[in-house]
Amino acid sequence: MAKRGMALAEAVATLVGCIIGAGIFGIPYVVAKAGILAGIINILVLGTVILLINLYVGEIALRTKKIHQLAGYAEKYLGQTGKIIMTISAIFGIVGALIAYIIGEGEVISAIFGFNPFTVSVVFFVIASAVVYFDLMAVKKFELYLGAVMLALILVICFISLPHVNLSNLSNFNLGQIFLPYGVVLFAFIGAAAIPEMEEELKGNKKLMKRAIIIGSLIPFFVYLLFMIAVVGVTGAGTTELATVGLGKAIGQHMILLGNLFAIFAMATSFFILGLALKWMLHYDYHINKTVSWAIACFIPFLIFLAGARSFVSVISITGAIAGGIEGILIVLTAKRAKKFGEQKPEYSIPLNWLVAIILIALFAFGIAYQFLF
Repeated sequence: MAKRGMALAEAVATLVGCIIGAGIFGIPYVVAKAGILAGIINILVLGTVILLINLYVGEIALRTKKIHQLAGYAEKYLGQTGKIIMTISAIFGIVGALIAYIIGEGEVISAIFGFNPFTVSVVFFVIASAVVYFDLMAVKKFELYLGAVMLALILVICFISLPHVNLSNLSNFNLGQIFLPYGVVLFAFIGAAAIPEMEEELKGNKKLMKRAIIIGSLIPFFVYLLFMIAVVGVTGAGTTELATVGLGKAIGQHMILLGNLFAIFAMATSFFILGLALKWMLHYDYHINKTVSWAIACFIPFLIFLAGARSFVSVISITGAIAGGIEGILIVLTAKRAKKFGEQKPEYSIPLNWLVAIILIALFAFGIAYQFLF
């Protein structure tokens, strides 16, 4: 029984750690512009949709004898084209996140020390790319513990912030901007790539997969709601693109240090993990020379930053809507095929008729189109 409990906790921690990352810092900014009700609607709808998507990925994994990554499942059930599109989506998502972290580190470090944000971003990139080049990611071994620390720090920030909440900051609602938070919120919820690892952790306890996915998907849901309300309630119209920057200005020196040091740590570790993931993907899966893989993983995001990408929120909004949307559509299509052509009976099954599939695909397609049109 104790082993089952430990396996469940480890699997939940894996999913929570993959979902909750630097994307949380952008949610309050778009919600402050669209209104708290728009933020709640986006988190409720997308949180529910991503819970479904995660459950579908779990079912796909349980219907398949071998454990694959998302691109592998797409190849098995959708063919080579599915694998290529899923891989492109994953690369686009990682590159977008890396650009955002280069921008974000400049902003938060300059908020503490008063340095020029561009200069700080360049210095951060030099250090971070060296870490990725030499595979110095020792914290990768402690990823689950880092996730727990990150969750605890978010809750501490919320606890400190709540007494400073001004309810008038939570009363605005801009119907014309109701879809504004979509891309940022979707970016913050993406985490399906962790589910194959969860299956590995639940070997011998695969009946716990459904429960682990539900718990692991709901924890970020409630954390995002609490963080959004706490930050927007304090900073209102003065909410900054990186939430902790404005929060520090509103509450005082201790929050400038706590909030922004936390943001620095969260974005740096996310950069290392994703940079290494892309480097390894290109090297091991596509047999690209290790140095070239590193250069692609690190310098493409940096060159895009140098070319003029300067808005943390814009980058994660575009990345979330497009990469998250394409991934979501492919997962729905893969799940439909896996239900028909799966190799074994799964420990659970989530209904997926064509009406549900069309609604989900239409939602993701709308989100992609919204980024281009508005």
